[in-house]
Amino acid sequence: MSEHQVLYRKYRPKSFDEVVGQGHVIGALMNAVKMNRVAHAYLFSGPRGVGKTTSARLLAKALNCIGKEKPCNKCQSCQDFNQGRSMNLIEIDAASNRGIDEIRELRESVRFVPTSGEHKVYIIDEVHMLTREAFNALLKTLEEPPAYAVFVLATTDSEKVPTTIISRTQHYDF
Repeated sequence: MSEHQVLYRKYRPKSFDEVVGQGHVIGALMNAVKMNRVAHAYLFSGPRGVGKTTSARLLAKALNCIGKEKPCNKCQSCQDFNQGRSMNLIEIDAASNRGIDEIRELRESVRFVPTSGEHKVYIIDEVHMLTREAFNALLKTLEEPPAYAVFVLATTDSEKVPTTIISRTQHYDF
């Protein structure tokens, strides 16, 4: 295992300021939060270990932080995110949950408003692994999302993500 891989597994930034090497993405996300112009769906693509999932988690935390703009790490919402207790962050690993049933469950959970905070953020990691049927079910959700839902699709292989999905996201290369 290389030194880079060890670092990204041991150390996770707790704020946008701590993310290294992704200034173009982090700057755009911070501005979107600051200006209250967050998209309903994002596609984060790039090699393993460059910060896709970490950035998605930070976006979720920033969207629910009392201080806004960037996570303050002091409010109750930030503390819940830091301790893995937030009900406003749902992560799905598409490598092992790749079928239509998992996306149907996601579609059902999207109907429930956040218990606290303003947004529910759904991170689908390795989204390129979804089946064709699962992508079709996800497409329907991306076309008509509730105002409080934000989807972050992360992938190491954006070529395998259907163009119908990509066209409904803001795409950032890491």
